[in-house]
Amino acid sequence: MERKNTGNEAPWHSFFGPNLGYVMEWYDQYQEDPESIDPEVKAFFDEWGTPPSLNKSSSQNEGVGVDYTDPAQIEKIATAVKLATYVRTYGHLYASIFPLEKNKTEMALLKLENFDLTEEDVKRIPPHVLCPNAPDHIKQKDGLAAYHYLIEVYTKKIAFEYQHVHNREENAWLKEMIESGKIYRSLSADKKKSVLKRLTQVEGFEQFLHRSFVGQKRFSIEGVDMLVPLLDEVVEHAVHNLTKSINIGMAHRGRLNVLAHVLGKPYELIFSEFQHAPNKEVVPSEGSIGISYGWSGDVKYHLGADKHISEQDQSFKTRLTLANNPSHLEYVNPVVEGYTRAVQDDRTGAGYPSVDSTASLAVLIHGDAAFPGEGIVAETLNLSGLNGYHTGGTIHVIANNKIGFTTESVDSRSTKYASDLAKGFEMPIIHVNADDPEACLAAAYLAFEYRKKFKKDFIIDLIGYRRFGHNEMDEPSATQPKTYELVRAHKTVKTLYAEQLQKEGVVTEEDVKAINEKIDDRLQEAFSKTPDKKSFQPQEVPEMPERQLPPIETAVDGEQLLALNDQLVKWPEGFSVFKKLQKILEKRATNLKDNGKVDWSLGEALAFATILKDGTPIRLTGQDSERGTFAHRHIVLHDEKTGDVYSPLHTLEDVNVSFAVHNSPLTEAAVVGFEYGYNVFAPETLVIWEAQFGDFANAAQVIFDQFITAGQAKWGQKSGLVMLLPHGYEGQGPEHSSARLERFLQLAAENNWDIANVTTASQYYHILRRQAALLKHDDIRPLVIMTPKSLLRNAHSVSYLDDLSKGEFKQILQEETTGKQKEKVERIIMCSGKVAIDLRDTVQKQEEEIDSVHILRVEELYPFPLAQAREILAQYPNLKELVWVQEEPKNMGPWSYAYPRLQEIVPEGVEIGYVGRRRRSSPSEGDPTVHKKEQERIVNEALKLTNHVLRR
Repeated sequence: MERKNTGNEAPWHSFFGPNLGYVMEWYDQYQEDPESIDPEVKAFFDEWGTPPSLNKSSSQNEGVGVDYTDPAQIEKIATAVKLATYVRTYGHLYASIFPLEKNKTEMALLKLENFDLTEEDVKRIPPHVLCPNAPDHIKQKDGLAAYHYLIEVYTKKIAFEYQHVHNREENAWLKEMIESGKIYRSLSADKKKSVLKRLTQVEGFEQFLHRSFVGQKRFSIEGVDMLVPLLDEVVEHAVHNLTKSINIGMAHRGRLNVLAHVLGKPYELIFSEFQHAPNKEVVPSEGSIGISYGWSGDVKYHLGADKHISEQDQSFKTRLTLANNPSHLEYVNPVVEGYTRAVQDDRTGAGYPSVDSTASLAVLIHGDAAFPGEGIVAETLNLSGLNGYHTGGTIHVIANNKIGFTTESVDSRSTKYASDLAKGFEMPIIHVNADDPEACLAAAYLAFEYRKKFKKDFIIDLIGYRRFGHNEMDEPSATQPKTYELVRAHKTVKTLYAEQLQKEGVVTEEDVKAINEKIDDRLQEAFSKTPDKKSFQPQEVPEMPERQLPPIETAVDGEQLLALNDQLVKWPEGFSVFKKLQKILEKRATNLKDNGKVDWSLGEALAFATILKDGTPIRLTGQDSERGTFAHRHIVLHDEKTGDVYSPLHTLEDVNVSFAVHNSPLTEAAVVGFEYGYNVFAPETLVIWEAQFGDFANAAQVIFDQFITAGQAKWGQKSGLVMLLPHGYEGQGPEHSSARLERFLQLAAENNWDIANVTTASQYYHILRRQAALLKHDDIRPLVIMTPKSLLRNAHSVSYLDDLSKGEFKQILQEETTGKQKEKVERIIMCSGKVAIDLRDTVQKQEEEIDSVHILRVEELYPFPLAQAREILAQYPNLKELVWVQEEPKNMGPWSYAYPRLQEIVPEGVEIGYVGRRRRSSPSEGDPTVHKKEQERIVNEALKLTNHVLRR
């Protein structure tokens, strides 16, 4: 059978090589029985006829010399193609990517003889079989030229790892970009000069700091100087593509240089910070940079900045942000991802926000020891493909100086490369020698184009060295003597590139000298303006007394609540809600109409609905947040027949803002960091993170300690993030009993957040509405809520419609069943959370009324309601004891925090007491029976006189 379409043989080219045997077998089968093969293959043969290798009338590949009917030659072709694949896969092992290593490793895996091939064997193979994307001058030669070309491409000062990227389209695109040479754009003389000038600025700045501020830490960039031009390149591409915001996260190494040259922070301001006399009035001439300051401040190499960059016609501005970052290195990663997603989300319509990944770009700069060493990196990489967290691809740069403090790579990771972690997420990786500026620019270009096309993460492993010790006060030769012999003898990248450009005739020696002198003069000029630290008067940190939030109207008309509830229990016709759940939802509607009852989940749903109605978008995430860990929320319904999903909060009438709810991965630190960052960049949005159990927050402690609690004090960075932490002792063991309330209280100061332990549906409803209303208020701050577990369905946590339509959030709730006869009260119990319900249960079960005791629930622990508590206590003339009761051990829970505050409010002559568990190392008992007995003891002891009294 001859070819039916003889005008174009191109489709057959893809079958040269190892697939050729398969084609021939299929064609034999096709000739015997056309219906016995795959329909697509059959259609191909129907269209194109006989393969050229079986078509005796066709030439043997235009005289190249391959006989495609010879099994031995077919085997040679297959082996050669296998070798080409080896070059692509393992070429990086032999690449010149390490600046301090001058001798290339012998390419043992890639030799022809190791594949039983000779040069003559390979010469006979058409070049496009081995490298179909090769430039034309290679395609016009032979297979040996193609082989040598592949060796050159994959083993020079830029190396590629992408065989772990299994998506065929992505893999093919990467191969074509790399092997065609498209990643190496032609650089003009002006471009090369600008890179040299930038490298001169980078090096000159570091050397000036080294001379002028001897012995001060700066965490020099030297050794990976090309990080700055590489970032310039990424920023330039992003601005040209009209990206609204670029968000950079990085640790301290090289940060001052990035601030100075990428963000445009004035030298004068940086120098004044080295003098410990920061001049906050200094701004660049264009006035476009914003430096973050709080009242307590932070060291200069943790500070961030903002800058606005315009395209040439000034019609579009891009916001460039370097995120503030404390010393926990990689923990800024999810924060920056949150910034980025916040810009991408359009929250101006009902339902889930629409996401435009082109609107914002995240760039994360990692350390080579931290990237594989800090678990937060893997957590953040895992977010990259998830619906609620993806940001359309992050460009990662590992600023690889091949050492962590004094620890060498062999002791800091179990992988060959620092970047290997990313392979599991199928992210392409480029290793590039930091001493080759043009290779670094090519890496930046490929990373940006890949992200633009596929909306996925990309890794650049920028491999250099560290010129000095960890912090310029260390002597690195004490721990790495041989390495630092090489470093001291090694020319800087600026010097190397200047020499290269002189050889190319782009610059002269005089040009290089003039660039150096001009930059040095600029640095000297800035230094001359630096204030004298001796005359500087440090700014006093303002006194920050505990301040209550301003009164906020949170009640909503009862008729509106009823109307909203009707919408919350409706779903589309034909939507099959799970039968048991349907009954629960329908009961909600009936209860609210008939007797006005509001349980916890309904109170929350009504809070969300009214907040949306008021025009405030909401984002709620957490492990199982759609259903709720305790099967109480069910804010997203699932059709039991089709699996389709539906949320009534997406279809409320007259709502034009988004409601996003996402089940998060089993991750705390990255998700809390992401939500914090999201809220910082979307301050008008009520952002809520919910822990599956409160103790899960332990795994996010760095984010709490270094970002959420102190961000405003250190950097002037506000947040209104809400954290829901289930807390309460139900005899389920120590781990999921406590949300470690004591830790949050210990961190409370300077009005840095509110901490509440609410016990009724209406209290929860009002505090959520209060937080939403305060989002645009100067007093906004994060809100930590200890939420219930068993109380979710406890009758004593139920509220009524009037509580929502007429009430407000109350910092202290007085127990209605006690304290009725004020003159008889001798003991007042103050407590917080679930134990208050246990006390109420016991009081109600007593046959006789307990007249001598009154119970106060402290619903908001920080700021502590001192004035309100004093006012209540003053109403009891015969008070003898003020007892703090808690179910947590004495060294946990609120006691240590509450005691000094009780001392402030207790009337003269009244004793302060404690009832609860003794000091313990574990939060609670592991056996439910033991727990029950201990809980009974606490409640009974609290409700009668006790000798456990602390004298004033």
